[in-house]
Amino acid sequence: MDEVDILFDREAVTRKVKELGQIINADYQGRDLLVVGILKGAFIFMADLVREIDLPLQLDFMDVSSYGDSTVSSGEVRIIKDLEYSIKDKDVLIVEDIVDTGLTLKYIKEILHRRGPGSIRICCLLDKPSRRKADIFPEYVGYSIPDRFVVGYGLDYAEQYRHYPAVCELKPSVYQK
Repeated sequence: MDEVDILFDREAVTRKVKELGQIINADYQGRDLLVVGILKGAFIFMADLVREIDLPLQLDFMDVSSYGDSTVSSGEVRIIKDLEYSIKDKDVLIVEDIVDTGLTLKYIKEILHRRGPGSIRICCLLDKPSRRKADIFPEYVGYSIPDRFVVGYGLDYAEQYRHYPAVCELKPSVYQK
């Protein structure tokens, strides 16, 4: 792991996910929840998060791309996998690994809003507000971080590092070649 510096170790991430789960439990008490994970990055966070949610819920996934193998979003969003279930009148919680520019999430939220959900909220593990280019403000945020390129706990660089159990900063020497 010479290419990375640990920002949040496994224990810190576990504590934060538990905390988010408790808040979501309180906010959605008595309601049926549809949790929508944004693939691939959010899958580990989402798996841990839903185990902390003690409510009736359904799971679904979307796979969208705006990065490719780059460290910078292209701004062009492609839907690779759409939802399998109707969200009409449902309370939807979008689970994302990181909110950066917000452009991809804004696009997803606009698409889902047109499908008539009861509500849409966003839960992200990491938020980079300094990079925001869209009016997107997640309701549930694990950590707010500065403008650093992070990997691990589902986040990747060129499909690598997702399996690391911690959130780590990727050293520039890896991606500035």
